[in-house]
Amino acid sequence: GAAHVVLKSRCSGMRIVIAMMKHETNTFSPIVTDWDRFQQWGAYQGAAVQQIYEGTGMPVAAYMKLARARGAEIVTPIAAEAMPSGPVLKQTYEFMAGLICDAIANGCDAALLDLHGAMVAEHTLDGEGTLLARIRDIAPDLPIAVTCDLHCNLTAAMIQNATAVIGYKTYPHVDKYEVAEQIGTIVLDAIEGQCLPTMSWGNVPLLSQTLCQGTDDEPMKTLIRCCRDAEQHPNILAATAFAGFAMADMRDAGNSVVIVSDRNPQLADQYRDQILRKTWESREGFVYQPRSLDNEIAKVRSLPEGPILLLDHADNCGSGGTQDVMTVVERVFQAGLEDVIVGAVWDPIAVRKMQEAGVGAELSLDLGGNTDMPSIGEIGRPFHVAGTVKVLTDGHWTVRGPMYHGVEVDMGPTALFDTGNMAIVVVSHHHEPWDRGIFTSVGIQPEHHHYILLKSRIHYRAGFADLVRHTVTLDGSGVTTSENSKLDYQRVRRPIYPLDSPSWPETSTA
Repeated sequence: GAAHVVLKSRCSGMRIVIAMMKHETNTFSPIVTDWDRFQQWGAYQGAAVQQIYEGTGMPVAAYMKLARARGAEIVTPIAAEAMPSGPVLKQTYEFMAGLICDAIANGCDAALLDLHGAMVAEHTLDGEGTLLARIRDIAPDLPIAVTCDLHCNLTAAMIQNATAVIGYKTYPHVDKYEVAEQIGTIVLDAIEGQCLPTMSWGNVPLLSQTLCQGTDDEPMKTLIRCCRDAEQHPNILAATAFAGFAMADMRDAGNSVVIVSDRNPQLADQYRDQILRKTWESREGFVYQPRSLDNEIAKVRSLPEGPILLLDHADNCGSGGTQDVMTVVERVFQAGLEDVIVGAVWDPIAVRKMQEAGVGAELSLDLGGNTDMPSIGEIGRPFHVAGTVKVLTDGHWTVRGPMYHGVEVDMGPTALFDTGNMAIVVVSHHHEPWDRGIFTSVGIQPEHHHYILLKSRIHYRAGFADLVRHTVTLDGSGVTTSENSKLDYQRVRRPIYPLDSPSWPETSTA
Protein backbone atom coordinates (compact mmCIF):
# COMPACT_ATOMS: atom_id res chain seq x y z
CA GLY A 1 0.00 0.00 0.00
CA ALA A 2 0.87 3.70 -0.11
CA ALA A 3 3.36 4.92 2.45
CA HIS A 4 1.93 7.43 4.96
CA VAL A 5 4.35 10.06 6.18
CA VAL A 6 3.26 11.82 9.37
CA LEU A 7 4.69 15.32 9.55
CA LYS A 8 5.13 16.68 13.05
CA SER A 9 3.44 20.06 13.48
CA ARG A 10 5.92 22.92 13.39
CA CYS A 11 3.88 24.45 16.20
CA SER A 12 4.83 21.76 18.70
CA GLY A 13 7.44 23.03 21.09
CA MET A 14 6.25 26.55 20.38
CA ARG A 15 5.27 29.14 22.96
CA ILE A 16 2.03 31.00 22.24
CA VAL A 17 0.83 34.07 24.14
CA ILE A 18 -2.97 34.21 24.45
CA ALA A 19 -4.49 37.36 25.94
CA MET A 20 -7.70 39.38 26.13
CA MET A 21 -7.85 43.15 26.68
CA LYS A 22 -11.28 44.50 25.82
CA HIS A 23 -13.21 47.69 26.28
CA GLU A 24 -15.77 49.48 24.14
CA THR A 25 -15.22 53.10 25.13
CA ASN A 26 -18.10 55.56 25.10
CA THR A 27 -16.21 58.86 25.25
CA PHE A 28 -19.47 60.62 26.21
CA SER A 29 -20.00 58.38 29.26
CA PRO A 30 -19.34 59.79 32.74
CA ILE A 31 -18.51 56.32 34.13
CA VAL A 32 -14.85 55.99 35.12
CA THR A 33 -13.01 52.98 33.63
CA ASP A 34 -10.44 51.97 36.22
CA TRP A 35 -9.04 48.59 37.21
CA ASP A 36 -12.02 47.98 39.52
CA ARG A 37 -14.31 48.33 36.51
CA PHE A 38 -12.44 45.51 34.73
CA GLN A 39 -12.48 43.35 37.85
CA GLN A 40 -16.26 43.73 38.15
CA TRP A 41 -16.85 42.14 34.76
CA GLY A 42 -13.80 39.88 34.53
CA ALA A 43 -10.04 40.36 34.94
CA TYR A 44 -7.78 37.36 35.41
CA GLN A 45 -4.05 36.76 35.22
CA GLY A 46 -1.82 33.76 34.64
CA ALA A 47 -3.21 30.26 35.20
CA ALA A 48 -6.57 31.68 36.34
CA VAL A 49 -7.28 32.73 32.74
CA GLN A 50 -7.21 29.12 31.62
CA GLN A 51 -9.36 27.89 34.52
CA ILE A 52 -12.01 30.60 34.04
CA TYR A 53 -12.38 30.51 30.25
CA GLU A 54 -11.84 26.81 29.51
CA GLY A 55 -14.96 25.42 27.86
CA THR A 56 -16.71 28.79 27.45
CA GLY A 57 -17.87 30.38 24.21
CA MET A 58 -15.15 33.03 24.39
CA PRO A 59 -12.30 33.66 21.89
CA VAL A 60 -9.68 32.81 24.53
CA ALA A 61 -11.19 29.33 24.87
CA ALA A 62 -10.95 28.78 21.10
CA TYR A 63 -7.35 30.04 21.05
CA MET A 64 -6.35 27.69 23.88
CA LYS A 65 -7.93 24.72 22.13
CA LEU A 66 -6.06 25.50 18.89
CA ALA A 67 -2.71 25.92 20.67
CA ARG A 68 -3.14 22.67 22.61
CA ALA A 69 -4.10 20.75 19.47
CA ARG A 70 -0.73 21.74 17.97
CA GLY A 71 1.26 20.86 21.07
CA ALA A 72 2.24 24.43 21.92
CA GLU A 73 3.03 25.83 25.36
CA ILE A 74 0.37 28.39 26.36
CA VAL A 75 1.14 31.65 28.18
CA THR A 76 -1.88 33.66 29.42
CA PRO A 77 -0.69 36.95 30.94
CA ILE A 78 -4.15 38.53 31.22
CA ALA A 79 -7.78 38.23 30.18
CA ALA A 80 -9.61 41.41 31.10
CA GLU A 81 -12.85 42.97 29.92
CA ALA A 82 -14.94 45.80 31.32
CA MET A 83 -18.55 46.74 30.62
CA PRO A 84 -18.54 49.75 28.22
CA SER A 85 -17.95 53.12 29.92
CA GLY A 86 -15.78 56.25 29.67
CA PRO A 87 -12.09 56.38 28.61
CA VAL A 88 -9.77 53.83 30.25
CA LEU A 89 -7.49 55.39 32.86
CA LYS A 90 -3.87 55.59 31.75
CA GLN A 91 -2.65 53.57 34.74
CA THR A 92 -5.16 50.78 34.03
CA TYR A 93 -4.32 50.65 30.32
CA GLU A 94 -0.57 50.56 31.02
CA PHE A 95 -0.99 47.78 33.57
CA MET A 96 -2.86 45.52 31.11
CA ALA A 97 -0.75 46.37 28.06
CA GLY A 98 2.39 45.93 30.17
CA LEU A 99 1.48 42.37 31.14
CA ILE A 100 0.94 41.42 27.48
CA CYS A 101 4.13 43.12 26.27
CA ASP A 102 6.20 41.56 29.06
CA ALA A 103 4.95 38.08 28.12
CA ILE A 104 5.95 38.69 24.51
CA ALA A 105 9.33 40.14 25.51
CA ASN A 106 9.99 36.89 27.41
CA GLY A 107 9.97 35.13 24.05
CA CYS A 108 7.15 33.53 22.07
CA ASP A 109 6.38 32.21 18.60
CA ALA A 110 2.89 33.69 18.14
CA ALA A 111 0.33 35.92 19.85
CA LEU A 112 -3.41 35.19 19.70
CA LEU A 113 -5.22 38.28 20.96
CA ASP A 114 -8.85 38.98 21.79
CA LEU A 115 -9.32 42.77 21.54
CA HIS A 116 -12.38 44.96 21.03
CA GLY A 117 -11.42 47.63 18.53
CA ALA A 118 -13.03 50.68 20.15
CA MET A 119 -10.82 51.22 23.20
CA VAL A 120 -9.98 54.83 23.99
CA ALA A 121 -7.68 55.56 26.93
CA GLU A 122 -6.78 58.84 28.60
CA HIS A 123 -3.51 59.00 26.66
CA THR A 124 -4.36 57.20 23.39
CA LEU A 125 -7.43 57.36 21.16
CA ASP A 126 -6.47 54.03 19.55
CA GLY A 127 -6.01 51.59 22.43
CA GLU A 128 -5.64 48.52 20.22
CA GLY A 129 -3.39 50.15 17.62
CA THR A 130 -1.11 51.42 20.38
CA LEU A 131 -0.87 47.97 21.99
CA LEU A 132 -0.15 46.22 18.68
CA ALA A 133 2.50 48.80 17.72
CA ARG A 134 4.28 48.19 21.04
CA ILE A 135 4.20 44.43 20.44
CA ARG A 136 5.67 44.97 16.94
CA ASP A 137 8.49 47.05 18.46
CA ILE A 138 9.34 44.12 20.73
CA ALA A 139 8.89 41.36 18.14
CA PRO A 140 8.93 42.74 14.56
CA ASP A 141 8.17 39.41 12.85
CA LEU A 142 5.81 37.84 15.40
CA PRO A 143 2.69 36.21 13.88
CA ILE A 144 -0.28 37.98 15.52
CA ALA A 145 -3.96 36.98 15.25
CA VAL A 146 -6.58 39.47 16.42
CA THR A 147 -10.30 39.03 16.99
CA CYS A 148 -12.32 42.23 17.20
CA ASP A 149 -15.89 43.06 18.07
CA LEU A 150 -18.36 43.87 15.28
CA HIS A 151 -18.30 47.41 16.77
CA CYS A 152 -14.57 47.85 16.10
CA ASN A 153 -13.38 51.23 14.80
CA LEU A 154 -10.61 49.87 12.57
CA THR A 155 -7.37 51.88 12.31
CA ALA A 156 -4.25 51.76 10.14
CA ALA A 157 -2.14 51.02 13.24
CA MET A 158 -4.19 47.90 13.96
CA ILE A 159 -3.75 46.55 10.44
CA GLN A 160 -0.06 47.52 10.09
CA ASN A 161 0.88 45.73 13.31
CA ALA A 162 -1.12 42.48 13.04
CA THR A 163 -0.82 39.43 10.80
CA ALA A 164 -4.54 38.74 10.45
CA VAL A 165 -7.61 40.55 11.84
CA ILE A 166 -11.21 39.34 11.97
CA GLY A 167 -14.47 40.54 13.54
CA TYR A 168 -17.70 38.94 14.71
CA LYS A 169 -20.37 38.46 12.05
CA THR A 170 -23.24 38.48 14.53
CA TYR A 171 -24.94 41.16 16.63
CA PRO A 172 -25.86 39.92 19.22
CA HIS A 173 -22.33 38.50 19.31
CA VAL A 174 -22.89 34.75 19.39
CA ASP A 175 -20.01 33.70 17.09
CA LYS A 176 -17.03 34.84 19.19
CA TYR A 177 -15.64 31.33 19.53
CA GLU A 178 -15.97 30.56 15.81
CA VAL A 179 -14.22 33.71 14.58
CA ALA A 180 -11.33 33.16 17.00
CA GLU A 181 -11.01 29.59 15.76
CA GLN A 182 -10.98 30.89 12.16
CA ILE A 183 -8.34 33.59 12.62
CA GLY A 184 -6.22 31.54 15.03
CA THR A 185 -6.11 28.70 12.51
CA ILE A 186 -5.06 31.09 9.73
CA VAL A 187 -2.08 32.40 11.73
CA LEU A 188 -0.99 28.98 12.98
CA ASP A 189 -1.30 27.58 9.44
CA ALA A 190 0.85 30.48 8.22
CA ILE A 191 3.58 29.49 10.71
CA GLU A 192 3.52 26.01 9.19
CA GLY A 193 3.81 27.47 5.69
CA GLN A 194 0.30 26.46 4.60
CA CYS A 195 -0.79 30.01 3.74
CA LEU A 196 0.53 33.57 3.56
CA PRO A 197 -2.04 36.04 4.92
CA THR A 198 -2.22 39.54 3.46
CA MET A 199 -4.75 42.16 4.54
CA SER A 200 -6.72 44.70 2.55
CA TRP A 201 -8.82 47.23 4.42
CA GLY A 202 -10.71 50.49 4.06
CA ASN A 203 -13.49 52.56 5.56
CA VAL A 204 -16.32 54.85 4.50
CA PRO A 205 -17.20 58.23 6.05
CA LEU A 206 -20.24 56.77 7.83
CA LEU A 207 -20.96 56.98 11.54
CA SER A 208 -23.67 54.32 11.79
CA GLN A 209 -25.86 53.92 14.84
CA THR A 210 -25.73 50.86 17.05
CA LEU A 211 -29.50 50.45 17.07
CA CYS A 212 -29.40 50.01 13.26
CA GLN A 213 -26.60 47.40 13.23
CA GLY A 214 -28.42 44.15 14.08
CA THR A 215 -27.16 41.42 11.77
CA ASP A 216 -30.66 39.97 11.33
CA ASP A 217 -31.74 43.37 9.95
CA GLU A 218 -30.85 45.33 6.84
CA PRO A 219 -28.45 46.85 6.00
CA MET A 220 -26.01 44.73 8.09
CA LYS A 221 -27.63 41.48 6.97
CA THR A 222 -26.55 42.04 3.35
CA LEU A 223 -23.02 43.14 4.31
CA ILE A 224 -22.54 40.00 6.40
CA ARG A 225 -23.81 37.85 3.53
CA CYS A 226 -21.26 39.52 1.21
CA CYS A 227 -18.50 38.61 3.69
CA ARG A 228 -19.66 35.00 3.90
CA ASP A 229 -19.80 34.84 0.09
CA ALA A 230 -16.25 36.23 -0.14
CA GLU A 231 -15.02 33.55 2.29
CA GLN A 232 -16.27 30.87 -0.12
CA HIS A 233 -13.41 31.84 -2.47
CA PRO A 234 -10.42 29.53 -1.88
CA ASN A 235 -8.02 32.51 -1.72
CA ILE A 236 -10.03 34.52 0.82
CA LEU A 237 -9.24 33.40 4.36
CA ALA A 238 -11.46 35.87 6.27
CA ALA A 239 -13.77 38.76 5.43
CA THR A 240 -15.23 41.21 7.96
CA ALA A 241 -17.60 44.16 7.71
CA PHE A 242 -17.26 46.21 10.89
CA ALA A 243 -20.27 48.31 11.87
CA GLY A 244 -18.10 50.56 14.04
CA PHE A 245 -18.92 52.28 17.34
CA ALA A 246 -20.19 55.84 16.99
CA MET A 247 -20.06 56.55 20.74
CA ALA A 248 -16.24 56.53 20.65
CA ASP A 249 -15.32 60.03 19.48
CA MET A 250 -12.05 59.19 17.73
CA ARG A 251 -10.81 59.82 14.21
CA ASP A 252 -11.56 56.43 12.66
CA ALA A 253 -14.98 55.77 14.22
CA GLY A 254 -17.38 54.25 11.71
CA ASN A 255 -17.93 51.46 9.21
CA SER A 256 -14.96 49.60 7.73
CA VAL A 257 -14.01 46.37 5.97
CA VAL A 258 -10.98 44.07 6.22
CA ILE A 259 -10.26 41.12 3.93
CA VAL A 260 -7.54 38.54 4.69
CA SER A 261 -6.39 36.79 1.52
CA ASP A 262 -3.88 34.04 0.84
CA ARG A 263 -1.26 35.63 -1.41
CA ASN A 264 -3.90 37.51 -3.43
CA PRO A 265 -4.09 41.22 -2.51
CA GLN A 266 -5.79 42.19 -5.78
CA LEU A 267 -8.69 39.82 -5.12
CA ALA A 268 -8.92 41.09 -1.55
CA ASP A 269 -9.06 44.69 -2.82
CA GLN A 270 -11.94 43.78 -5.14
CA TYR A 271 -14.00 42.26 -2.33
CA ARG A 272 -13.13 45.12 0.02
CA ASP A 273 -14.28 47.75 -2.48
CA GLN A 274 -17.45 45.86 -3.32
CA ILE A 275 -18.49 45.59 0.36
CA LEU A 276 -17.52 49.21 1.11
CA ARG A 277 -19.60 50.35 -1.87
CA LYS A 278 -22.63 48.40 -0.59
CA THR A 279 -22.09 49.90 2.88
CA TRP A 280 -22.12 53.42 1.47
CA GLU A 281 -25.15 52.81 -0.73
CA SER A 282 -27.14 51.67 2.32
CA ARG A 283 -26.00 54.53 4.60
CA GLU A 284 -29.51 55.88 5.24
CA GLY A 285 -30.48 52.53 6.74
CA PHE A 286 -27.80 52.96 9.40
CA VAL A 287 -29.41 56.10 10.84
CA TYR A 288 -32.17 55.83 13.45
CA GLN A 289 -35.25 58.05 13.11
CA PRO A 290 -36.37 59.27 16.56
CA ARG A 291 -39.95 58.73 17.75
CA SER A 292 -42.18 60.36 20.36
CA LEU A 293 -41.93 58.43 23.65
CA ASP A 294 -45.56 59.10 24.60
CA ASN A 295 -46.84 58.03 21.18
CA GLU A 296 -44.90 54.76 21.30
CA ILE A 297 -46.16 53.97 24.82
CA ALA A 298 -49.72 54.69 23.63
CA LYS A 299 -49.21 52.26 20.72
CA VAL A 300 -48.05 49.55 23.13
CA ARG A 301 -51.51 49.45 24.72
CA SER A 302 -53.13 48.40 21.45
CA LEU A 303 -50.86 45.39 20.89
CA PRO A 304 -53.00 42.28 21.40
CA GLU A 305 -50.80 39.70 23.07
CA GLY A 306 -47.57 39.54 25.03
CA PRO A 307 -44.88 39.24 26.03
CA ILE A 308 -44.11 42.71 24.64
CA LEU A 309 -40.54 43.94 24.77
CA LEU A 310 -39.90 47.61 25.56
CA LEU A 311 -36.39 48.88 24.76
CA ASP A 312 -34.90 51.73 26.78
CA HIS A 313 -32.03 51.95 24.28
CA ALA A 314 -30.65 55.42 25.13
CA ASP A 315 -29.52 54.16 28.54
CA ASN A 316 -27.86 50.88 27.60
CA CYS A 317 -24.83 50.13 29.79
CA GLY A 318 -23.68 47.70 27.06
CA SER A 319 -22.76 50.82 25.06
CA GLY A 320 -21.58 52.88 28.05
CA GLY A 321 -24.91 54.09 29.47
CA THR A 322 -25.21 54.91 33.17
CA GLN A 323 -28.16 52.51 33.49
CA ASP A 324 -29.84 54.81 35.99
CA VAL A 325 -31.71 57.24 33.71
CA MET A 326 -35.33 56.83 34.82
CA THR A 327 -37.15 58.66 31.99
CA VAL A 328 -38.57 55.58 30.26
CA VAL A 329 -39.21 53.53 33.42
CA GLU A 330 -41.09 56.42 35.01
CA ARG A 331 -43.14 57.19 31.88
CA VAL A 332 -44.15 53.51 31.51
CA PHE A 333 -45.09 53.47 35.20
CA GLN A 334 -47.15 56.67 34.86
CA ALA A 335 -48.94 55.23 31.82
CA GLY A 336 -50.34 52.54 34.10
CA LEU A 337 -49.08 49.56 32.10
CA GLU A 338 -49.54 46.42 34.20
CA ASP A 339 -47.36 43.34 34.72
CA VAL A 340 -44.07 45.03 33.73
CA ILE A 341 -40.67 43.56 34.60
CA VAL A 342 -37.61 45.83 34.34
CA GLY A 343 -34.03 44.68 33.74
CA ALA A 344 -32.17 46.45 35.19
CA VAL A 345 -31.62 49.71 37.04
CA TRP A 346 -28.15 50.43 38.43
CA ASP A 347 -28.46 51.86 41.95
CA PRO A 348 -26.17 50.46 44.66
CA ILE A 349 -27.53 52.99 47.19
CA ALA A 350 -31.12 51.79 46.73
CA VAL A 351 -29.95 48.15 46.99
CA ARG A 352 -28.26 48.95 50.29
CA LYS A 353 -31.47 50.52 51.64
CA MET A 354 -33.44 47.44 50.60
CA GLN A 355 -30.89 45.14 52.26
CA GLU A 356 -31.21 47.14 55.50
CA ALA A 357 -35.01 46.95 55.34
CA GLY A 358 -35.07 43.24 54.46
CA VAL A 359 -37.29 41.03 52.29
CA GLY A 360 -40.97 41.86 52.69
CA ALA A 361 -40.33 45.45 53.78
CA GLU A 362 -42.47 48.21 52.24
CA LEU A 363 -40.45 51.27 51.26
CA SER A 364 -40.57 54.55 49.37
CA LEU A 365 -37.35 54.90 47.37
CA ASP A 366 -35.53 57.41 45.21
CA LEU A 367 -34.60 54.99 42.45
CA GLY A 368 -31.82 55.73 39.93
CA GLY A 369 -30.86 59.21 38.81
CA ASN A 370 -27.54 59.13 40.66
CA THR A 371 -25.39 60.13 37.69
CA ASP A 372 -25.02 63.45 35.91
CA MET A 373 -24.21 63.35 32.18
CA PRO A 374 -22.34 66.59 31.37
CA SER A 375 -21.60 65.50 27.77
CA ILE A 376 -25.31 65.75 26.91
CA GLY A 377 -26.18 68.46 29.44
CA GLU A 378 -28.33 66.18 31.63
CA ILE A 379 -28.44 65.87 35.40
CA GLY A 380 -29.50 62.71 37.21
CA ARG A 381 -33.16 62.71 38.25
CA PRO A 382 -34.37 59.89 40.52
CA PHE A 383 -37.79 58.25 40.24
CA HIS A 384 -39.57 58.34 43.61
CA VAL A 385 -41.64 55.19 43.97
CA ALA A 386 -43.20 53.01 46.70
CA GLY A 387 -43.07 49.23 46.72
CA THR A 388 -42.03 46.02 48.42
CA VAL A 389 -38.63 44.36 48.67
CA LYS A 390 -39.29 40.94 47.11
CA VAL A 391 -35.86 39.33 46.73
CA LEU A 392 -32.25 40.03 47.76
CA THR A 393 -29.31 38.18 46.15
CA ASP A 394 -25.53 38.46 45.74
CA GLY A 395 -26.02 38.98 41.98
CA HIS A 396 -23.98 35.93 40.91
CA TRP A 397 -25.21 33.63 38.13
CA THR A 398 -23.96 31.78 35.03
CA VAL A 399 -24.93 32.68 31.46
CA ARG A 400 -26.84 29.80 29.84
CA GLY A 401 -27.79 31.57 26.59
CA PRO A 402 -25.64 31.79 23.45
CA MET A 403 -23.86 35.08 24.19
CA TYR A 404 -21.01 34.79 26.76
CA HIS A 405 -22.16 31.19 27.27
CA GLY A 406 -20.73 29.65 30.43
CA VAL A 407 -19.39 32.96 31.78
CA GLU A 408 -20.03 33.87 35.43
CA VAL A 409 -21.89 37.15 35.91
CA ASP A 410 -21.49 39.36 38.98
CA MET A 411 -24.19 42.04 39.16
CA GLY A 412 -23.10 42.89 42.70
CA PRO A 413 -25.68 42.97 45.52
CA THR A 414 -29.05 42.81 43.76
CA ALA A 415 -32.66 43.43 44.77
CA LEU A 416 -36.10 42.94 43.25
CA PHE A 417 -38.42 45.86 44.03
CA ASP A 418 -42.14 45.37 43.33
CA THR A 419 -44.40 48.42 42.92
CA GLY A 420 -47.50 46.36 42.20
CA ASN A 421 -47.62 46.97 38.44
CA MET A 422 -43.87 46.84 37.95
CA ALA A 423 -41.11 44.52 39.26
CA ILE A 424 -37.70 46.22 38.96
CA VAL A 425 -34.36 44.40 39.15
CA VAL A 426 -31.90 46.78 40.85
CA VAL A 427 -28.17 46.00 40.57
CA SER A 428 -24.90 47.29 42.05
CA HIS A 429 -22.69 46.53 39.01
CA HIS A 430 -23.64 47.54 35.49
CA HIS A 431 -24.91 44.63 33.39
CA GLU A 432 -26.68 44.65 30.03
CA PRO A 433 -29.63 42.21 29.97
CA TRP A 434 -28.73 39.91 27.06
CA ASP A 435 -29.52 36.75 29.01
CA ARG A 436 -32.63 35.69 30.92
CA GLY A 437 -30.44 35.13 33.97
CA ILE A 438 -30.91 38.80 34.85
CA PHE A 439 -34.48 37.82 35.77
CA THR A 440 -34.27 34.11 36.63
CA SER A 441 -31.53 34.85 39.19
CA VAL A 442 -34.15 36.79 41.21
CA GLY A 443 -36.91 34.24 40.67
CA ILE A 444 -38.70 35.81 37.67
CA GLN A 445 -39.69 33.73 34.65
CA PRO A 446 -39.81 36.46 31.97
CA GLU A 447 -42.04 34.50 29.57
CA HIS A 448 -44.91 34.74 32.07
CA HIS A 449 -45.03 38.56 32.10
CA HIS A 450 -46.83 40.90 29.73
CA TYR A 451 -44.20 43.65 29.38
CA ILE A 452 -40.42 43.17 29.55
CA LEU A 453 -38.62 46.53 29.77
CA LEU A 454 -34.90 46.19 29.02
CA LYS A 455 -32.06 48.71 29.06
CA SER A 456 -30.56 47.24 25.89
CA ARG A 457 -30.24 47.88 22.15
CA ILE A 458 -29.70 44.68 20.13
CA HIS A 459 -27.92 42.22 22.45
CA TYR A 460 -31.23 41.43 24.20
CA ARG A 461 -32.04 39.28 21.15
CA ALA A 462 -29.60 36.61 22.34
CA GLY A 463 -31.80 35.80 25.34
CA PHE A 464 -35.22 37.24 24.61
CA ALA A 465 -35.93 37.38 20.84
CA ASP A 466 -37.64 33.98 20.73
CA LEU A 467 -39.75 34.85 23.77
CA VAL A 468 -41.60 37.99 22.70
CA ARG A 469 -44.42 38.77 20.26
CA HIS A 470 -43.62 42.46 19.74
CA THR A 471 -40.65 44.78 20.27
CA VAL A 472 -41.17 48.51 20.76
CA THR A 473 -38.29 50.99 20.81
CA LEU A 474 -38.73 53.72 23.44
CA ASP A 475 -36.59 56.84 23.04
CA GLY A 476 -35.53 58.04 26.46
CA SER A 477 -32.42 59.99 27.36
CA GLY A 478 -28.87 58.92 28.15
CA VAL A 479 -25.34 58.80 26.76
CA THR A 480 -26.22 55.95 24.37
CA THR A 481 -28.76 58.11 22.56
CA SER A 482 -29.38 57.28 18.91
CA GLU A 483 -29.69 60.98 18.07
CA ASN A 484 -26.37 62.33 16.77
CA SER A 485 -27.53 65.91 17.29
CA LYS A 486 -27.31 65.41 21.07
CA LEU A 487 -23.59 64.56 20.93
CA ASP A 488 -20.73 67.04 20.60
CA TYR A 489 -18.20 65.33 18.31
CA GLN A 490 -14.68 66.80 18.45
CA ARG A 491 -12.30 64.20 17.02
CA VAL A 492 -14.07 62.08 14.41
CA ARG A 493 -12.89 62.69 10.83
CA ARG A 494 -15.05 65.17 8.91
CA PRO A 495 -16.98 65.28 6.68
CA ILE A 496 -18.85 62.18 7.84
CA TYR A 497 -22.43 61.01 7.33
CA PRO A 498 -24.95 61.74 8.93
CA LEU A 499 -23.23 64.70 10.67
CA ASP A 500 -22.35 66.06 7.20
CA SER A 501 -23.18 65.25 3.58
CA PRO A 502 -19.91 63.86 2.20
CA SER A 503 -19.51 62.29 -1.20
CA TRP A 504 -17.59 59.01 -1.38
CA PRO A 505 -15.16 57.70 -2.65
CA GLU A 506 -14.02 61.29 -3.41
CA THR A 507 -14.06 62.14 0.32
CA SER A 508 -10.56 62.56 1.68
CA THR A 509 -10.00 60.82 5.02
CA ALA A 510 -6.26 61.48 5.03
